[in-house]
Amino acid sequence: MELKQLRTFIMVAESGSLSRASDRLRLAQPALSRQIKLLEDEIGFELFVRSGRGMQLTEHGEALLGRVTGLVQQLDNSVEDVRSLATETTGHVVLGCIPTASHVVAGRIAIRVARELPLVSLRIVEGYAGHLIDWLHRGEVDVAVLYGPASDLHLRMSDVMFEELVLVSPADQSPDADELPVSALTELNLVLPSRPHGLRLVVEAAAAKAGIGINVKYEADSYRVLKEIVAAGLGHTILPLSAFYREQEDGLYRITRLNKPRISRHLVMALPASRIDTKATSAVRALVQEEILRMVESGEWRTIPV
Repeated sequence: MELKQLRTFIMVAESGSLSRASDRLRLAQPALSRQIKLLEDEIGFELFVRSGRGMQLTEHGEALLGRVTGLVQQLDNSVEDVRSLATETTGHVVLGCIPTASHVVAGRIAIRVARELPLVSLRIVEGYAGHLIDWLHRGEVDVAVLYGPASDLHLRMSDVMFEELVLVSPADQSPDADELPVSALTELNLVLPSRPHGLRLVVEAAAAKAGIGINVKYEADSYRVLKEIVAAGLGHTILPLSAFYREQEDGLYRITRLNKPRISRHLVMALPASRIDTKATSAVRALVQEEILRMVESGEWRTIPV
């Protein structure tokens, strides 16, 4: 099995057709078809279903794509890292963020990378913790900011902060009090991510500690959709205060602190356990840590004591 065959396979899978892959790789279609056929012969299964709509992955093709994409990317990064040892930091880095953290810091990170690491290509992807953990294990993400604790996930972890979660309500349906006990949530229609996303598990654990059940009226695995549903007056959600620091003056939402118990989330930075970081990954990781610390010290990102 040759690396060229795997690169061709990945490109065809991502492009969805031989013609588009041919344009991107600048190789003739017959040459691409030959590489795919050699790979299928070696594996012993068809990897694509050919049709007028293009190239659709078979079940075996899906399985292979999930296993080799990260490995090929790691190899490319390693070669690039060796080339850059005696020069400026170069390479490609994929940074994963849970949506609430991405909303606060991702744009700032992109600006700093462009200014301080001009030869580094940065890709930022959003996902809930479960997705990010899977992408880290598959090698599709180099470093991620996500919910902890994650001591049993076989990842390299470092603490970032603890952050208080608050009740976010439509402006015209907000509670009268500045603070509410968690037990009061039983009377509200809630809008939360579906299980097993970290935010949902944290809220359910707090409700169980308060001895109540919660009424999740709507589920949305999109941070933007959560906010839109609340703004439309259809329910209340629970998010970190930092997730709304830009919108607090817009008048669409009302923030209420929760107590008995307080609800907090543990934010961590995670990297694959068995991979050596490239020079570019280490540089981006340090930059992310610096920027978050700067925001915490300035009060733009509120934390609570560990």
